[in-house]
Amino acid sequence: MFESAELGHSIEKAAYDQEVPALREALLDAQFDLASAKAFPVIILVAGVDGAGKSATVNTLNEWMDPRHILTHGFSEPSDEELERPHMWRFWRQLPPKGKMGIFDGSWYAWPILERAHGRIKDARLAQSLDQIRRFEEMLINEGALVLKFWMHLSRQAQKKRLRKLESDPLTRWRVTDRDWKHFEMYDAFREVAERTLRSTSTAEAPWTVVEATDPRYQRLTVGRTLLERLRARLDSPAPPSAAVRAPPAAPSIDGLNILRTLDLTRKTEKAEYETELETYQGRLNLLTRHKAFKDHNVVMVFEGADAAGKGGGIRRITQAIDARLYEITPIAAPTEEERAQPYLWRFWRHLPRRGRFAIFDRSWYGRVLVERVEGFCSEADWMRAYGEINDFEDQLARSGAIVAKFWLQISREEQLRRFHERQESKFKRFKITDEDWRNREKWDAYETAVCDMLDRTSTEIAPWTLVESEDKHYGRLKILRTLCARIEEAL
Repeated sequence: MFESAELGHSIEKAAYDQEVPALREALLDAQFDLASAKAFPVIILVAGVDGAGKSATVNTLNEWMDPRHILTHGFSEPSDEELERPHMWRFWRQLPPKGKMGIFDGSWYAWPILERAHGRIKDARLAQSLDQIRRFEEMLINEGALVLKFWMHLSRQAQKKRLRKLESDPLTRWRVTDRDWKHFEMYDAFREVAERTLRSTSTAEAPWTVVEATDPRYQRLTVGRTLLERLRARLDSPAPPSAAVRAPPAAPSIDGLNILRTLDLTRKTEKAEYETELETYQGRLNLLTRHKAFKDHNVVMVFEGADAAGKGGGIRRITQAIDARLYEITPIAAPTEEERAQPYLWRFWRHLPRRGRFAIFDRSWYGRVLVERVEGFCSEADWMRAYGEINDFEDQLARSGAIVAKFWLQISREEQLRRFHERQESKFKRFKITDEDWRNREKWDAYETAVCDMLDRTSTEIAPWTLVESEDKHYGRLKILRTLCARIEEAL
């Protein structure tokens, strides 16, 4: 795979000096068009062997273009804060918004390549990581991003020569470390893993460009030309049509039943029993947060449900039981301008908690397959692919130690109407009822179909849905607390 990158490519200085001014002008024009349109972000990955001029290439791109519209990130060992969250969190939070470029010196490929080359993970774990990366990049591309991936390559002999040259110069010897020489001794192992990685993750939408790094002039021109061609082609072509995905029609139920209609909404808990049980389970939850093993986990809670089903009341009974320093409640409404400039899941990744803490989402990432689906705020292709993206997201949460607890609160149409009227008539509850709530009520059947589809496609072994019969608020609140305590105890 690297044969063409070991041919000794080079560019004469005169030819280089003649071409660079026109290339820089064209890159600046394309960059300004990108910033003006704000239609998509550009993500540039710069990876490769040690000593191959990755940082120099990043510096050149910042020099040739306007750095105000470039977000440059260099990744080394993860910090304590990053280690307490899923591996991809550190990359999600640095994604560029639409209209800007993000350059990643080191990326999501570094960890699997290093770990496999050192023998700390097996082939199966490498394959799993690369599969996750492919799905991540597919999601970025489906969200509109232009992804360019450059691998800076040196032959074994060229790498040794480069490291010795850097080490012999007093101005650059600091750039060569014992780690670089150790990696040089492992050149064959790194090459094998890198080749496998590039081969399995070079796709039509995000291909790898392998660049020989022996001659810096050749290297810079190759990267600059490739970036210009890909960016110009995207800017000058009409927006790609959405994938022609059609969801299979919902199979009609012969007996009219679905999972929501099978819930027994007549379940009740009397007030005296409720108060006793509430104190019991709140105390149990508090003790669990102080368990010595809880510091190795975090809790991500999702509250979804019919309007006026009691999500807020359920959340309050949880927060009453735990230290206010341990939780953050994130209410989800329509996305802001900042959030609309990023991939759909970005605004949820940024609120993930550190270990030993709770993140409580009042509405969540499931809005894409519920309100956005029913109201037509996204294409059918978008909400159809969201099921897989959401399952991937929750899988990464669970693998990092998170306890994912998802609650769907259900009430009847009649009870919802009663609560709507009660809110309208109460001076301190009127803020809870809006015109949108009434409009949503008119689409009850469409939402019911979407909810059942969501439950079928996203209730998994690692992140199952809990259906809460909330016609009686006392019963619903206790079921939430019981379930949460059981999930945490199981994990501990």
